[in-house]
Amino acid sequence: MNSYVLWFSDIKKEDVPIVGGKGANLGEMFNIGLPVPPGFVVTTFAFKKFLDENNLWRKIIDILNNTNIEEYDSLKKASDTIQALILSSKMPKDIEEEIIRAYKQLSLFDDTPLHIKKDALVAVRSSATAEDLGDASFAGQQATFLNVEGSQKLIDAVKKCWASLYTPRAIYYREKKGFDHSKVLIAVVVQKMVNSEQSGIMFTINPINNNPKEIMIEGGFGLGEAFVSGEVNADVYIVDKETLEIKEKHIGKQEFMIVRDERNYTKKVKLPEKLQEVQKIPDEKVIELAKYGVKIENHYKKPMDIEWAIENNKVYIVQARPVTTFKTKEKKKEETEEIKEEKTEKEAKVLLRGLPASPGIASGPVKVIFSADEIDKVEKGDILVTTMTNPDMVPAMERAAAIVTDEGGPLSHAAIVSRELGIPCVVGTEKATKLLKNGQIVTVDGTKGLVYEGKLVKEEKKEHKSVEMDEELEEAIEYLKKELEALDTTATEIKVILDIPELAEKIAKLDVDGVGLIRLEFAVAENGIHPAEYLRKGKIKEYENLVYEQIKKIAKAFYPRPVWLRTLDMRTDEYRNLEGGEKEPEEDNPMLGWHGIRRSLDQPELLEAELRAVKRLHDEGLTNVGVMFPFVISVKEVKKAKEIMKKVGLDPEEVTWGIMVETPAAVQIIEDLVKEGIKFVSFGTNDLTQLTLGVDRNNERIAKLANELHPAVIKEIEKVIKVCSKYGVETSICGQAGSKPEMAKKLVELGIDSISVNPDALLAVKKAVARAEKRLLLKASRKLINQENENE
Repeated sequence: MNSYVLWFSDIKKEDVPIVGGKGANLGEMFNIGLPVPPGFVVTTFAFKKFLDENNLWRKIIDILNNTNIEEYDSLKKASDTIQALILSSKMPKDIEEEIIRAYKQLSLFDDTPLHIKKDALVAVRSSATAEDLGDASFAGQQATFLNVEGSQKLIDAVKKCWASLYTPRAIYYREKKGFDHSKVLIAVVVQKMVNSEQSGIMFTINPINNNPKEIMIEGGFGLGEAFVSGEVNADVYIVDKETLEIKEKHIGKQEFMIVRDERNYTKKVKLPEKLQEVQKIPDEKVIELAKYGVKIENHYKKPMDIEWAIENNKVYIVQARPVTTFKTKEKKKEETEEIKEEKTEKEAKVLLRGLPASPGIASGPVKVIFSADEIDKVEKGDILVTTMTNPDMVPAMERAAAIVTDEGGPLSHAAIVSRELGIPCVVGTEKATKLLKNGQIVTVDGTKGLVYEGKLVKEEKKEHKSVEMDEELEEAIEYLKKELEALDTTATEIKVILDIPELAEKIAKLDVDGVGLIRLEFAVAENGIHPAEYLRKGKIKEYENLVYEQIKKIAKAFYPRPVWLRTLDMRTDEYRNLEGGEKEPEEDNPMLGWHGIRRSLDQPELLEAELRAVKRLHDEGLTNVGVMFPFVISVKEVKKAKEIMKKVGLDPEEVTWGIMVETPAAVQIIEDLVKEGIKFVSFGTNDLTQLTLGVDRNNERIAKLANELHPAVIKEIEKVIKVCSKYGVETSICGQAGSKPEMAKKLVELGIDSISVNPDALLAVKKAVARAEKRLLLKASRKLINQENENE
């Protein structure tokens, strides 16, 4: 059976060497009558022929043999080199033709009349031969591409799946698990997409307490990516495997869902508040899913990890693999040995509550990271704290004593990998990265979903109960709203810095004067693709649509209050974990390098896309969106930016636009810049301070020298405010210094028009501004009285 393509109907579970673990399981389930969407597999024979005809195999082995996987730079370089070799090599003609022929047949698998048939939307998933086995979970190690449409896009996706066999995480994981690289091949599953109204994950064993008599089902509204990645707090249902009764329900607050739009792009959509906390999966569907779970487990004779989806009220099984985290009670007992330390649980302070995700208890120092670029910071025995883990973080997770995340549920990536590693894990805390500090000693109880201050004595085991999620954000916003409204209105406008579109509606409820800074790079990074990658692939329209969708949420929530969008300012050492980020150039000093307006003018296609998105918003009536150009050093840059605004239809005379003042150059030529027609300036005090004082703010040895209140910095700000006031140009600040009450006081004294702050600093800054304004009025009135007395 040397076919390059095999249909699910021709595949059984023993065919792992030909179709990989995922493909074998899908074929097996399809053939025992489970509701598996139709599809086929591009076999390992195709992959081997591709390597052979392009003479790649020996090159790949040589690279891997000379790679130190414990050094991330070495691992990353090897991965980049191998993947580039695969993606730049040509697929043999006979393989390509067979794949396209199968795809055309798959496109006929529905009831659409033949005369209006279109190419099918398919999911293209990697299926390695060492994947989805009983003793290792390679989930997330290789690539998946959703909503693929068209023959050429399918061929490209297949090659990307082949290349993903050599991602850093996949190479590292195989080495750690003892798999011979030369014996691990990859197949590719091509399966019709399910446009799910609800989706999620099911374990046929309770993975929290290892109870084999319980089924855990996690899910909610929309496509499954949000639940597999742990981005949302999903519903969790515990079902008795024998009686099929629902024993427990934990209804999560799902604030958004991922859907497929009319252009077949996936996007996040905010859920109406009335739907966020309702039960997402009806009881009858929970029970139907549990029945399928029992059937699948009985067939495989082992606990199974299953992905499911519901479309038009029909349940589909889209993936299944053995559970890799099952442990005997004896082993579990060993893993939760008592820690003989200072305090008992009763005496200790609970710092955080979340969802229990992996049982056990461990203490250690906190290490907070936010991306895979920081994994080298995590040392053996640390408590890894992050927003949500992803497969790139596995090397750090293996070194950690326990894991705590802001987001996710019991079946998220962090939870699954933690259980496989046998380390405690608490997910969905919402605020771990904010509350926990680097070096702080904490104890993580993954059985109860708690994080304690300090080290603990482990008490006797008690019955486990899931902990409800805190509604901290809602409470904080309501508190802020009442406190701000109680204060007098200030003449100095108070705005917010807002980078997360999903928070816009909540923050807009506050008594603020608008948004003084949207950092575009934060908003677009959520899509997982580096902006430069859109340019490389000729997908500028997709980038424009992304900017438009993200900024629209904020503009709409705050209308008619002003919203200032900073155009892209992404340094070359940032966001390298995004797709295409590894292609960014290496710079000796990225802070002084290719970013801000200088890069935007070198890559005008990206800037044009951003400005076109703003133009679309203005055309729809959202004229409150202003544009702010960062890292300006010359009049020439501003002139070119104006030309591009005009090119896309934004009239600089009518649109609110301005510049960031964050370089000494901009300070010195401020009058020339103002004469170019800018409507506002906004101080970026982080860069202005480091460039004025010659202090690298990333250098911990000299970070203490960085002081925004240094006389040199204050004089620069004063000069700019005076010039702008003379020409009627609004002055603002959006650097971190604006969130400090002492800086706010000084800015009021200098006559600034508005101050933009982080939402958590709103109350303190507004109070400081109000006091400063009253002092100025008092001083002015006293001066006037003294003058009148002198005249008398």
